[in-house]
Parts: sequence; structure tokens; C-alpha cells
Amino acid sequence: MTGTGRLIRLVLRRDRVLLPLWAVVLALVPALYVSSFESLFPTAADRLEYARVSAGNAGFVALYGPLHGAGLGELVAWRGGFLPVMIGLFSLLTVIRHTRADEEAGRTELIGAGVVGRHAGLAAALIVTWGANVLLALILSTAMVAQGLPVTGSVLMAAGFALVGCVFAGVGAVAAQVTSGARSARSIAAVALGVAYVLRLSGDVSAIGGGAVSWLSWLSPIGWVQHMFPYGADRWWPGVLAVALTALLARAAVALAARRDVGAGLVAPRPGPARAAAGLRGPVSLAWRLHRGLLAGWIAGFAALGLVFGGVVRSVADLSAENPQLARMFERMGGASGVTDSFLAGVSGVMGVVAAAYAVQATLRLRDEESSGHAEAVLATAQGRLRWVGSHLLFSLAGPALALTIGGAVCGVATGLAMHDVGGEFPAVLGGMTAQLPAVWVLAALTVLLFGAVPKAAPAAWGAVAACVLLLLVGATLDLSQWVMDVSPFTHIPHLPGGEPSATPFVVLTLIAAVLAAAGLAGFRRRDVPAT
Repeated sequence: MTGTGRLIRLVLRRDRVLLPLWAVVLALVPALYVSSFESLFPTAADRLEYARVSAGNAGFVALYGPLHGAGLGELVAWRGGFLPVMIGLFSLLTVIRHTRADEEAGRTELIGAGVVGRHAGLAAALIVTWGANVLLALILSTAMVAQGLPVTGSVLMAAGFALVGCVFAGVGAVAAQVTSGARSARSIAAVALGVAYVLRLSGDVSAIGGGAVSWLSWLSPIGWVQHMFPYGADRWWPGVLAVALTALLARAAVALAARRDVGAGLVAPRPGPARAAAGLRGPVSLAWRLHRGLLAGWIAGFAALGLVFGGVVRSVADLSAENPQLARMFERMGGASGVTDSFLAGVSGVMGVVAAAYAVQATLRLRDEESSGHAEAVLATAQGRLRWVGSHLLFSLAGPALALTIGGAVCGVATGLAMHDVGGEFPAVLGGMTAQLPAVWVLAALTVLLFGAVPKAAPAAWGAVAACVLLLLVGATLDLSQWVMDVSPFTHIPHLPGGEPSATPFVVLTLIAAVLAAAGLAGFRRRDVPAT
């Protein structure tokens, strides 16, 4: 473990912007829910009625988890039920970035030539990520106590959130030992996170029905921490399971790292054929081979989100009919012709931001290909630079369009069935989803600009996505100035369904995306490959 301290300082220096961003922002989001619930449900009777309807709604339980209690703290903890998934995602990505990604880039071998222990890099990545989750827990618990909520419940909720992050940091560490590629390691860890979420979802939804498979939620670390029930039962013992699993995963990662060579994975990559098939002899077919798995995963995720959001619509309408404050909240989310349209307009915005995350990830594949040396090998052939870039941008631009279309179609059908009007709801919901595309393309084009002009800063495109998410989540709650809200391209999209459509924002945003992409392509044509 020699040199772990210095590597910790190196990790902190490299992540001095990104690490505090997710740790602090995700910690403050639940605190904003407190004032929101206080204004929407000012009396205990209001909160009791809201909890009664929400606890038995399969859509709400699928999104946020089980609800047992109607206190302010219990509602806030339940409303933040999806945040552990985001914390787990950021944690596993952080660990893989400083382990497998560094090995793939050759940095680990270079550092290992000095006086550094074999497992120092892994230890540094885990310690920093665990520390970020502890920081998140401290900020969250302090913020909740400062708003008058009980100390025990605040500490318990914050600890649960942090424990999920620590568990999936361990998952990322194990995944980093399995394959020789960072992208494969991310996929394995993300699938594990998705499976944990689905197990939690299946078990909790079953519990509000017959309960035949309610035990499934106890197979998921997300389910463990959500069954701690802060501000209510205040169970500590499920957290012990998360601590034990974290220690087990960390120990397994160290043991697996000792069984492989530096730069290699436990699963050796399969040797390919000596000659490529006819379908792989062009840049587009090669890009399809590289992007198809990612595209399929995102499409499946959009379909699932569409099904969940569409299934919640009827409950939103029923709740809003009984609570005028809740109706006003959905009206602030967007839409002008009823609570249902307002909710669906807000859902469309959420799906748009998620699609932008996919677009940025697909575009950053260009940088991955360049850093790994694959781009240089392709460009050494007769393929031109713009044709190579264009083959990847095809998926950056068309991929989100396909994902939003499928997600919108599923959501439209689910909404139509819930409202008994498939013919009326389907085109409206589908139109609201696909209307987000120009804003998605702006963020994709910004990523192209960074890749072409400042390639080392290309990952900063995730900061733009994070800013859009933050404005979407808390912009209306904090009543931010309009010029601040206008920073996000999604602010300029008409709120559909229910709003007044206008061609101007679509044209302007598409032109902005075209200009940014053209500037990025021009920069790429004039710089060295790989960038130095």
C-alpha cells in the first residue's frame, strides 16, 4: 500500500471539480424537497391523504420505493428514493475512472514504475470515493437538521444514501478487475446497478399487492437502505448488510487484482478473425459495432421509464383533483391545459435530459477511440477524418431520436390506457418527447466542439448535462431568475403536451447545434491525432 497517500492527493486533484459537484448537489436536493412539501401539504391531514394514495400506487413505489408513514421527514426521504441510484452510478464511475481507465491509458504502469504498492491505486480510488460519500452524508444530514427535522432520522437517511454509494464503489472496483477495457467495466457495473434497482422495484411493487415476490427487494442493497425507514421506524440494522457487502466487495477486488497482470483483465478478450467481415469494412458499420450495445441498453431504459411515467398519470390526476397546491406544482412544471398535460410536459423534460446524457456519452466515444489509439489506426487508412467522425455522430444524433421515440411511444400507450384515450394521448405524449431533440442536439454538438477544439476538456460536457439536471430539479423550487434558467437549452423547448407550439425555438436550437458541431469539426480537421 506504499504511496496510497500520494495517489489519493492525485485523485483529488484530478477530480477537484467533478467530485464536489455530485457529492454536494445530490446532498442538497433532498433539502429542497422539505420546503416543497411544506408548501404543498401544509397540514398533517394533507400529508396523510397524499401518503395514503402514494403508498398504494405501483408507479410511485416503482420510482421512489416503499412509503410507511405520513410525516414530513418520511415523505422527503421517500421522495428522494431515486437519488441512491444516481449516487451509486457516480460512485462506480469514479472508481473505474481511477482504476481500469488509468490502466487502459497506461498511467497505472507508469506510476507503478515508482515506489508504489501494487494495490495503492485501487485503495486510493476506493478511499476517495468512500470519502465523497461520507461528505455527502455530512452535508445532507446537516441540511435536514437545519430545517427542523429530527437528528436521528436525518443521520439515518444520509447514512443510507452514502452506503449505497460505498457498495457500488465496490461493485465498480470488482468490475474493473474483470475486463481489460474501461467501457466494458462500466457496462458490467451499470448492469449490476440496474439489476439492483429492478430487484428493489419488483419486490416493493409486489409488497403492495399479494406480496408473492416481496422478498426480492431484500436481494438489493438499494432495497436494504430504503427499508431503514428514516424518520419513522428508524431501523439501523439493514445498513449493517450494506457495510458488510462493501467490505466483501473491496476484499474481492483486491484478491482479483492480485490474480491478473497490470493492464489485463481476468476475462481475456477473444481474438478476432484475421479479416473483417464485409459488413465491417466501412466507418459506419464499425461505429454500429461499437455503439450497438450502448444503444440497445438506453432504448430499453427509455422504454421502462416511459412505462413507469405513463402508469403514474392517473394517480397524478386523482391526487391533483384533491389537492390544489399539488396541481399548481405540476402547472409550474409546464403545460397549460390541465394537470395531466403539465405532468407529462415535466416528464418530457426529464426524458430529454436523460437523452442528452446518452448523446454526450455516445459522442465521447470519439475521444475514447482517439485516446486508445484506435482512431489513429483507422485514419491511417483511406478513411477521411470527417467521415470517421460522422459515423459516430450518426449515433449521437439519431440514437437519442430513436430512444425518445420509443420511450414516448411506450409512455403514450401507457398514458392512453390509463386515461382511456389512447388515440388522443398517444400523439400528444409522443410529440412532447420528440420535441426535446433540438436541445439534446445542442449538448451533443457542444461535446463535438470540445472534442475538436479542446480534446482534453471533452469530459467537461458532463458538466453541461449536470447543469441542465440541476436547473430542471431545483430551478422552479428556488425561483431562479429567468436568465439563469435560460442557460439550459431545455428551458426554450415549448412545454408539450398542453403548451403553445412554436417553430422558432426548434429552428434556433437546431441552428445553434449545427454551428457548434461545425466549429468542432473544423477544429478536429486542424489538430493532431492523437491530441498531445
